[in-house]
Parts: sequence; C-alpha cells; structure tokens
Amino acid sequence: MTTPDDDFSLRKIALGAFGPSVLYGFSQGALLPIIAISAIDRGANEATASLIVAALGLGSLVTNIPSGIICTRFGERRAMIGASALSALGLTLCILPFGLIVFTLGILLVGAASSVFILARQSYLTTAVPHHMRARALSTLGGSQRIGVFIGPFVGAAAIGLGGLDAAYAVSLVTIIGAGLIAYIVPDLVEDRQVVAGAPKATTIGMIKTYWRVFVTLGIGILLLSSIRSTRQVVIPLWAHHIGLNPTDSSIIYGIAGIIDASVFYPAGYVMDRFGRKWIALPCVLVMGVAFLLMPLTHGALTLTLVSVMMGLGNGIGSGIVQTLGSDLSPAVGRPTFLGLWRELSDGGSFVGPAILSLVTGIATLAAGVVVSGLVGFAAAGALAKWIPKHNRRDETVSRQ
Repeated sequence: MTTPDDDFSLRKIALGAFGPSVLYGFSQGALLPIIAISAIDRGANEATASLIVAALGLGSLVTNIPSGIICTRFGERRAMIGASALSALGLTLCILPFGLIVFTLGILLVGAASSVFILARQSYLTTAVPHHMRARALSTLGGSQRIGVFIGPFVGAAAIGLGGLDAAYAVSLVTIIGAGLIAYIVPDLVEDRQVVAGAPKATTIGMIKTYWRVFVTLGIGILLLSSIRSTRQVVIPLWAHHIGLNPTDSSIIYGIAGIIDASVFYPAGYVMDRFGRKWIALPCVLVMGVAFLLMPLTHGALTLTLVSVMMGLGNGIGSGIVQTLGSDLSPAVGRPTFLGLWRELSDGGSFVGPAILSLVTGIATLAAGVVVSGLVGFAAAGALAKWIPKHNRRDETVSRQ
C-alpha cells in the first residue's frame, strides 16, 4: 500500500517552488560580481568596498524576523511578489548616479528583499516535502538558485561589454521582476495551511527561550559557515581587481566557478538524506577554507579561476545544508518564526564575513584578509563537527515540539 509520501514528486511543484529561485539566482549572479567594483568606481577603497558588500547581508539580517511574520500572514506567493518589488527598487537606486550612500542603501534593500524571498520558499518546502526527501528538496532549492547564479555572471559580463556596469544592473533588475511575475501567475502551493488545535501562538521571544541552546551551539557553526560563504562572493571580484583583471574577466571567472557550484546540489542532497548532514557540512567548509588560503598565491586569470572553481565546489556541495539543518530542528507550530531566527544566524554570518575581510584588509593587506577569512572555514568545521546531531530528526519528533 502506497502513502502520499510515496507518491510525492518534486516535479509536481517544480515551477512554483523552483522557477522563481532560478530567476532570483540569475539576478544575484549578475549583481554579486560587480558590487565591489561599482563601489570602487564611485570612490571607495578596497576595505570600504568590502563593507558595502556586507550591507547585502546586513539588509537580510535585519529583515529575517519580520520575514517570518510576513510569510505567516500573507503566504509565500504574496511575500515573493513584495520581495521582488523591493529588490527592484534597490537595484534602481544602484543604477542612479547618486553616490556611495544611495548605492549602499540600494544594496541594503536588495538584501532585505532576499530574506523574505528565501524564507518563503524554505517554509513551504519544509512543510510540503516528506522528511525522507527533505535534504534533496532543499538542496534543489539551493541548486536552482545556483543555476541562476551560474548563468547571471556570464550574461552580466556580456551586458558590461555592451553597456558598462549599469547594463549588468539592468539584467539583474529584469530577472528579479521576472521572478515576481512567476510568483504572481502561479497560485500558492500550500492549499491547506494546517492549524494545530489548541496550540499556543508562537512568538519570537518564546522561540528563543525554547531553542536558545541550539542557537548558541549549532547556530555558531551556521554563522561561521555563512561567513566564509558570503566572503567568497566578494573576494573573487576583489582579488581579480587587485591583480589587474577587468570587470568582464572578473564576471566570467565568477561564472566559471558557478558551473561547479551549480552541478553538485542534487548529489549533495542525496548524501545528506542517505548518510547524514555532517557528510556534506564538513567538506563544504574545509574545501572553501583551503581555497581561501591558496588565493593569495594566484597572480593571473588562470590560477584565480582554478582557486575560484575550488571555492565553487566547496560551496556547491553544501547546497541546502543551512536550510536542511534549520528545517530538521524547526517545530510544526511556529515554523516560519523559528526559520526566521535561524536565518538571523545565517545572515549574521553573511554580514560578519565581508566585515572581517574589510577590517583585516584595512589594518593589513587584502591578502591577509583573505587568509583570515580562510581560517574561519576551519573554525566552522570544528563547530559543525561538534554540534550537528549524529542522527537526523524525524518529522514525528519535530512535530511534537
């Protein structure tokens, strides 16, 4: 006798769940390689440019808890439509020639929008997908975004060649609007939002009181993992500029790294479902850590590409790991609230990583900043090895909480 879980297929939810994520990733892929370069063109030095890139993570950081409230109240579809509109506004500010302050504000808005966008998809998949396919579903969610991140830099590079940096922002703007249009056309995937009878209302304070031990242990590992991941996004274009490569070359190298990044997400999800979360989390941060230590040894396009591909491999095999661990631990009641707090830790790392790079670069050199950032990866490995649960939780365990 088959069960609904046995009949479940990711193909049934592909367009609504993964289509907007591909276009969101496309938008991010066109944007990420040029933020630091645009900041430098507007008068920032390398340290300040790193700090401006960190504003992307800061924008997401301050929006995570409101994102949980928004997704709970309005549903995933409306949340994504609003996030797409906010991101479009931020990108428009980045294009306008109003100096570094307005440019940084635009980056903050894009980061804030990303929090709502990503949380909406994660919350749905955690509820809708059977536990035995959860890691594959969330890895596919991360992978669908990575496919866009892979394509985006190449299209952005072509746009830069035709119309300068502003053309790459236009590519990012058009694709995020496209993501919002898909969300508008496709109805909410969750047709029956279940309410647990007699369950107390979930609050942010209550969730912190219940799960504070998780947040200060495994949460630290998540923060460190996210730190090195976000630094990877800024260090490739910054180092390319440092060794004299032009913006087009930088975008192409970023895109080549994305090929590997986007190609390993489903096998990574299978390994997590079959063998456990540690088998993916530890190689992810260790490979990236080694790649960071090798980057200061590169002096041309070829060697930088090789190290960037290594970073892409490390990041790619970790596709969905943060979301999967958060989903494993999230309660049935108040799940968006818990996941909003979980993303607070993740995005805290996204802000801290580039900030560390900026601080060390300002005090010493860019090479020193890259090395210190690599050491963060090894610290993340230690934290994750210690605190990731040995056995995966089942839905029944989570649902009791």
